[in-house]
Parts: sequence; structure tokens; C-alpha cells
Amino acid sequence: MQLYYREKGAGEPLILLHGNGEDSSHFEEVMNYFASSCRVIALDTRGHGRSPRGKEPFTIRQFAEDLLEFMDQKQIYQANLLGFSDGGNIALVFALKYPERVKKLILNGANLSAEGVKPSIQIPIELGYRMTRFLSRFSSKAKEKEEMLGLMVNDPNVDPKELRKLVMPVLVIAGTKDMIKEKHTKMIAESIPDAWLSIIPGDHFIAYRQTEAFCKEVEGFLKEA
Repeated sequence: MQLYYREKGAGEPLILLHGNGEDSSHFEEVMNYFASSCRVIALDTRGHGRSPRGKEPFTIRQFAEDLLEFMDQKQIYQANLLGFSDGGNIALVFALKYPERVKKLILNGANLSAEGVKPSIQIPIELGYRMTRFLSRFSSKAKEKEEMLGLMVNDPNVDPKELRKLVMPVLVIAGTKDMIKEKHTKMIAESIPDAWLSIIPGDHFIAYRQTEAFCKEVEGFLKEA
């Protein structure tokens, strides 16, 4: 699999993973912020943006394997990972399976299961998934939509007890009005040994809409010895 990516800057690798239905452009301003101090790499996940769909399963765990393949292709043994939403879920699953490949981990608006999402957001997703699952028998576009929605219905299903295995420094960051339940975000942070927790003003899209405040939090975390 050859994933499309954008790269700026030089130095320690910082890999950015976007959310469901998005692409690497979500991190345009984040890339600009960190390009003076890091080698910033923003990927398009399998089947998103300019990356091909391929024939492998369309799951968070497959996306984590794609990330491993990408890092091997680029001869990046270890990197800092910053994942937003489903990208955060990919980063989390990757860090659990390949901890030696992650120096520091930033989870922005991640969730362990669909139960972590506020009902006002999750219920329409569930209904849309059921509808597109039926329509996918007749339409390739509906099939694509079903796969996207399925990521938010069926994945990532991580047991909170697994988070105790994380040995690298971790920052858990979300917005005050995030679509992820605040108690769920706090539970994630509390389940990870010595994790940092940051809740900043804004919604689910703080990296895009409150870029400076978001980046300063991330920068402080990355600079911490």
C-alpha cells in the first residue's frame, strides 16, 4: 500500500493522522506550526483523500498496519504520533501493538468504543450505517459510505485495561464541547500511566479551529523531557 502523504520541515518525525472522512489537509495549520522544529508528515488514510482503498479490511486495526508499512517504507523506526478522532484511534491501536515505534503519543478526540460518543452524534451515525448497509447491495457509493460509518460503529473496541500497557508519554486532549463524552476522555487519560490530560475551549475540531491553543498544548508536551 502506497499512502499519500504531505511533508514539511526537518528533525524528529511527527506523524499526523486525520479523522473519519477527512484527509491530511485537516492539519494544514498544524503542519505550518511545527515545521520549524519537526519533520511533520500528514498521511491520507487508506480510502481517504488521495490514498487508494486497496482490498484489505477497512478497519482501524488495518489502518494501524498501514501506518507500520508506511514507517518501514520511509525508514522511520520511531516517531511521535498525533491522531485526531479516528486518527487518534489508529494511533492508540498502533501504540498498543508496536510500542517501540512510538516515542510520544497524542490522542485528540479519540474514543475506545461507540459508547464514548455523545448520543446526539452517535445515534444518527448508527441509523445512517444501517441504511447504507442495506443500500450497499445496490450502490457502490452507499458501500463506501457504509465503510466510513462502520468505522464509527464497530471500531476500535479497545478495553480500558489494555491502556495500562502504554509505556510512552501520552497526551490526551479534547475540546470542552467535544463530541466525545468528557467523562470518556478523562477515563482514557486515567487508564494510561502518567498520561497528561488537556481539555481546552472548543469542540471536536480544536486542531483546526483553535490551532494556536491546540499546538501550544502539544508543543509543551513534546518539549517535556
